[in-house]
Amino acid sequence: MKKIFLAAALFFMLFSAIAQSGKESLNSKSELEIEKKVSALLNKMTLEEKIAEMTQDAPANDRLGIPVMKYGEALHGLWLVLDYYGNTTVYPQAVACASTWEPELIKKMASQTAKEARALGVTHCYSPNLDVYAGDARYGRVEESYGEDPYLVSRMGVAFIEGLQGTGDEQFDENHVIATAKHFVGYPENRRGINGGFSDMSERRLREVYLSSFEAAVKEAGVGSVMPGHQDFNGVPCHMNTWLLKDILRDELGFDGFIVSDNNDVGRLETMHFIAENRTEAAILGLKAGVDMDLVIGKNVELATYHSNILKDTVIKNPSLEKYINQATSRILTAKYKLGLFDAEPKAIDTETVEAGTDEHREFALEIAEKSIIMLKNDNNLLPLDVSKIKSLAVIGPNAHEERPKKGTYKLLGGYSGLPPYYVSVLDGLKKKVGKNVKINYAEGCDIDSFSKEGFPEAIAAAKKSDAVVLVVGSSHKTCGEGGDRADLDLYGVQKELVEAIHKTGKPVIVVLINGRPLSINYIAENIPSVLETWYGGMRAGDAVANVIFGDVNPGGKLTMSFPRSVGQTPVTYLERPDFIGSGKGKYRFSDKSPLFPFGYGLSYTTFQYGEPKLKNAVINADGTTTVSIEVTNTGKVKGDEIVQMYVRDDFASVGRYLKLLKGFERITLKPGETKTVSFKLGFDELNILNQDMKKVVEPGTFTISVGASSQEKDLKTVTLKVNN
Repeated sequence: MKKIFLAAALFFMLFSAIAQSGKESLNSKSELEIEKKVSALLNKMTLEEKIAEMTQDAPANDRLGIPVMKYGEALHGLWLVLDYYGNTTVYPQAVACASTWEPELIKKMASQTAKEARALGVTHCYSPNLDVYAGDARYGRVEESYGEDPYLVSRMGVAFIEGLQGTGDEQFDENHVIATAKHFVGYPENRRGINGGFSDMSERRLREVYLSSFEAAVKEAGVGSVMPGHQDFNGVPCHMNTWLLKDILRDELGFDGFIVSDNNDVGRLETMHFIAENRTEAAILGLKAGVDMDLVIGKNVELATYHSNILKDTVIKNPSLEKYINQATSRILTAKYKLGLFDAEPKAIDTETVEAGTDEHREFALEIAEKSIIMLKNDNNLLPLDVSKIKSLAVIGPNAHEERPKKGTYKLLGGYSGLPPYYVSVLDGLKKKVGKNVKINYAEGCDIDSFSKEGFPEAIAAAKKSDAVVLVVGSSHKTCGEGGDRADLDLYGVQKELVEAIHKTGKPVIVVLINGRPLSINYIAENIPSVLETWYGGMRAGDAVANVIFGDVNPGGKLTMSFPRSVGQTPVTYLERPDFIGSGKGKYRFSDKSPLFPFGYGLSYTTFQYGEPKLKNAVINADGTTTVSIEVTNTGKVKGDEIVQMYVRDDFASVGRYLKLLKGFERITLKPGETKTVSFKLGFDELNILNQDMKKVVEPGTFTISVGASSQEKDLKTVTLKVNN
């Protein structure tokens, strides 16, 4: 019997190997066929036709049958940049998606977005944003990031790309599109928190913090496109930086897709960086660095660089440049073949009537919104509200409601949002939730970007005649987002004064934050009993908030960005190295250095108890692996989600390190009294550091492994792992 079993096992292994080999051969054959087709097509193209191919959604070439590759944005649902269609799903903004700590949700969201993109003829999307947030919330594009930790951003980024592009045989099929990882690289690391500001950093900082999310995108997810950052990187703009785009991205990481410029950025080598003296020089610098496609939204000829007006005569005079044109065109044509665009008949799409979004997608947008909500505070268990014990509820604040815009999209959806068929505001969601059982008293109080207190009396009156208050403040696309950089991080306008005025009524107050960046909300943290961080929750945001407030959903999200106490504290992030131990002791004088709310933090309507972490093997070799496990018990009375986090530190190493680095996380659901064991792998990927030669190595010695509920020391249990030579 044993021999039969052994033979069967060997047969299975052999069959699997043959099948895998066959699959690889098929893939190689397919790639070889595409390569031949591209080469043959390139030989038929005129110089002008090649140049025409090197712009975003280049028009179809009828002579040679080259199809359009239409572009769009897909950060949190499909957005066609120059058009607003009322039929796509708008999911929670990226910062909210990350707050779920559940990559599979992001993968599913991206997969649904890809289907909506295909329904509208879009096959190339400028997402995801893989910038690791540097802890400076003055920067307005904070909302587009998955957080301040490179490992977390990598996991979310890979999930998004796999969902958008598909995997295995489904990659780039009729239900998937090409993703674009952006902004390569180190984009948020600038000195003034300004969009596009120059970044200046060591190679160590680049590799330890910013590069890993792109490495994962290329090596794990096979991302099809990459977009460089606007900025000057260590003195060389990204769009002409051959060290970044060729030596690292292509040669080291193995990226084989095409590089698309950020909007106007090849031209900005002349107009912003003042390196090229004219657009022709700018175009040549971009081409030589390996930028394949010139993105100029609106196709403004005055801003274009990859255009026959600019390149044709130059290349004719200097034929040696045509190899760069051929290289760029080949990469773009290869992408079109991979997408199956040559094999598909172009279909007319009525963007006014086509149903891209579905009820299934909108329900899933609600699920993500619910799982993304973070409870920052809940004194005396004010939440959840019991609908049977209140007769009236005040809903107050500039972010409590937004009417459908006449043009553009909702300001409370965040940047890169399409126009959904509807948007459920907090006011809408609460009204729907309580029906006729509770009277809703609504008052705006103030505008998000106004300094007028004209609406205060009405808001105060609404609060006084209600049993409790839901006060909705924060930011909107008027005060945050791309180009929405700020010099302070307090609530803008008179929102803080509104909070103070409502608090003084003595009514129980729940603050709901709808915002795109961490804010210095000290008064709220000190005085308001219950605080929910909801970010921009997508088209079903109000339903999610209502479900949490009335206890149908137990909040389980956790912060992926630390909250500062003041703008002077920035950058604030858990990614810290040891502080000075002499005079001053590494602290601020007269103020608290710790974050107002730390990375990984979030409360629940239940409580969780952590056991002691246990190592499968307390001693391993440098090339070995082990696991760390911990028991987590729901010690409360309701079912809830907990996000278990694992951090690693090499105690004594050959170089300076961060105090700890996130290297594992898992979201689990526990019933009251239920215990689950969560395990994390510990091996090369989790234990390596960059040594003095900038090589990833696992050095012998001891490692502190911390597991718990947040990055705060008091929330972590530790165990020591020893690594031998």
